[in-house]
Amino acid sequence: MKSLNKIAREIKKRDDYLLVGHTIPDGDCIGSLIGLYLGLLALGKNVRILLQDPVPSIYSYLRGSDVVLSLKQLKGTVSNVIFLDCSDEERTGEQVVNILEERVFTINIDHHQSNTMFGNLNYVDNKSSSTAELVFELLRHLKVEITPDIANALYVGVVQDTGGFMHNSTSSATFRTAAELLDRGVNLDLIKLNLFESKSRAEVMLLCLALKHINFNSSGKIAWMILNYEDVKAIGALDICPEGIINHTLMIKGVEVGLLFREISPGLIKIGFRSKGDVDVSVLAAIFGGGGHQRAAGAKQEGSMEEAESQVIFTVEGVVG
Repeated sequence: MKSLNKIAREIKKRDDYLLVGHTIPDGDCIGSLIGLYLGLLALGKNVRILLQDPVPSIYSYLRGSDVVLSLKQLKGTVSNVIFLDCSDEERTGEQVVNILEERVFTINIDHHQSNTMFGNLNYVDNKSSSTAELVFELLRHLKVEITPDIANALYVGVVQDTGGFMHNSTSSATFRTAAELLDRGVNLDLIKLNLFESKSRAEVMLLCLALKHINFNSSGKIAWMILNYEDVKAIGALDICPEGIINHTLMIKGVEVGLLFREISPGLIKIGFRSKGDVDVSVLAAIFGGGGHQRAAGAKQEGSMEEAESQVIFTVEGVVG
């Protein structure tokens, strides 16, 4: 709480802020950015949001999603930067990192255990369910009124990063946060419709493609899906980055570690790691330059899909068997 109090004091001292999140943004990233953006606006601050990748369409109903800037749209100097849901600076993307080199002051708010504590001020709690939960605490310290728009954004972050309150990072504090957000005007019908009942045909086809290319090791303890660039392109799903496909690997009895290999551009493979047992997949992801949480992590590899698959599965088998 001392670091949170200090961050609140420092935020009040300054005026111009740029909020940044990670590449291929998920619900926690988007919800945290929008929630803090609306909160800082309420304090009369000059605030902008920058993302290297576009906001996924399922979050476009949130007020504030339309103000997120692309790299081409960002104008002027960058002085004070608040990183949200980024375990390190590089998570924002190479192009964003280059733009931020001249910044003066950095605040780092995150919940990943692999966070490198790169800010001038850091509020990192790896026991928190989500960055959105931390932003909620920060806004309370700033004495910002939690409006329905802020509540909707932060609730999305909590729901998505807890897997609908099922991940082991969900705590009693998480439920108290969710309850307070509900009291402040969360629209559950909108969340249900946009997050869970508005999947495009292309997204459903992407799930079909992933399930078609599911593999198991000999022990049945490891399951992984393959999504090649050309196959994804053929069904018109290159711009779709659903957060739940990998979880289908963990629905299978006997599987302890699930993975998703997705070629996001020719020769660049994004690897998602999930665990439902004692295996710490953040350690496995770190071997390949990534990071994350004990039961959810990610990394990227350059080269062919076959090379990435072979190297990663060999490493995971060394731990899981």
